[in-house]
Amino acid sequence: MSKLDWLTQEIDGLKDQGLYNRIRTIGSAQGARLIVDGKDVLNFCSNNYLGLANHPKLIEAAKDATKKYGVGPAAVRTIAGTTNLHVELEKRLAKFKGAEDVITFQSGFTANLGTISALITKEDVIFSDRLNHASIIDGCRLSGGRIIPYDHNDPTALEAAIKENAGTYRRALIVTDGVFSMDGDIAPLPALYEVAKKYDILFMVDDAHGEGVLGKGGRGIVDHFDLHGKVDIEVGTMSKAFGVVGGMVAGNRVIIEWLRQRGRPFLFSSAVTAPDAAACLAAVDLLEESTALVDKLWDNAKYFKAEMKKLGFDTGVSETPITPIMLGEAPLAQQFSRELFENGVFAMSIGFPTVAKGKARIRVMISASHEKNDLDKGLEAFAKVGKKLGVI
Repeated sequence: MSKLDWLTQEIDGLKDQGLYNRIRTIGSAQGARLIVDGKDVLNFCSNNYLGLANHPKLIEAAKDATKKYGVGPAAVRTIAGTTNLHVELEKRLAKFKGAEDVITFQSGFTANLGTISALITKEDVIFSDRLNHASIIDGCRLSGGRIIPYDHNDPTALEAAIKENAGTYRRALIVTDGVFSMDGDIAPLPALYEVAKKYDILFMVDDAHGEGVLGKGGRGIVDHFDLHGKVDIEVGTMSKAFGVVGGMVAGNRVIIEWLRQRGRPFLFSSAVTAPDAAACLAAVDLLEESTALVDKLWDNAKYFKAEMKKLGFDTGVSETPITPIMLGEAPLAQQFSRELFENGVFAMSIGFPTVAKGKARIRVMISASHEKNDLDKGLEAFAKVGKKLGVI
C-alpha cells in the first residue's frame, strides 16, 4: 500500500458523499455578472457586497500606486515594508470606525490568527461562540489557550460558562463573529458586552461580513450597536465589502500597539502591497462620501429575500444580505448549484465541514452591483430549479 493511498481513499470518499469541492475558474472582473468556466453567468456568490472590486476609482488608485511604489512590498512591515500608504490607511480606518487605533494585516484570516495568539497563552482561556469562523478557531488553537465553546448567540450560556470555569485560568478572552457568514445572523453584541463588562474580560468581535455592510455607511457592527470604546477588539477585512484584500484590527490603542510588537503575521509575513493599500484608501473615500452603495445593497437583499420566501424557499435565520437557501443534504445542494449554473446563475453549494452535516445550502450573496432585473432573472432560475428538484 502506497503512503498516499489513504489520501486517494479520502478524496474518493468526499466525492461519494457529495462533499468534494469542484473549483470553478473566473475569467473576468468581479461584478453582477462573471465569466465562469468560459460561460457568462449571473454572479450570486461573491463577497463583493458593494461592487467595489472593479470600481474605476479603486483601479486608478492601484495603478497610480504601482507606478510610484512598484508591485511587491519586498519586506515585512517591521523591516522595510511600511510605506506612507500603510500609515495613512490605518489612520483613515481608525477615524472611519471611530476607534483609538488600527493595525492592518494581509487578510482577515491572519488578523484573527495574529490577534488571538498575541493575547492568549496556554495559561488562559477563550470563550468562543460554537459557530465562529474557521480563522477564529485556528487562532484559538494556535494560542495554546483552553477553548470553552458557548451556545450560539447565547449570552446566558456564555455567563454560565464563565461562572463554571471561574478561578481556573489567568486571563480570558470572549470572541464572537459579528455577522455569521453561513447563516447571516448577527451576534447580540450589547448583551455579550454586558457579560464581558461584568466579569472584566477582554471582548473581541470578528466583523468580516459586517464591514461595509452594518453601521452608518458601512462602519461595522460596533457602530451599528453604538458600542464605540466598549468592544476591545474589532477585526475586519478589506477583501469583501471594500473590494480589495487585507485585514484590520481596530480598538484599544494599547492592544494595537502590542499587536505591532507581537502579531506574528505582521512580523513575519510580507506587507500588504502598496497598490492594495491605495485601493483600500479609495474605498474609504467612497464610503465616507455617500451611503448610496450600502443603501442599495440592503434594498437589493430585502427584495430578493422576500421574493425567495414567497416562492417557498427556506432562507434560514439571516438578518443581513447573506441569504442561505437551506437544502439539507450535500448531494442535493451540489445538484441544485449545477442546475442553476446551466440556467445562467453562479451560486455555489456549501456543505460539511463548512456547515454541519444535514445543513447544506446554496449561499446567495446579493450586492449593490445587481440591478432589479438581475435579481428577477435569478429568482426565475431558482424557481425553475426548485420545482424541478422538488424543493418547492
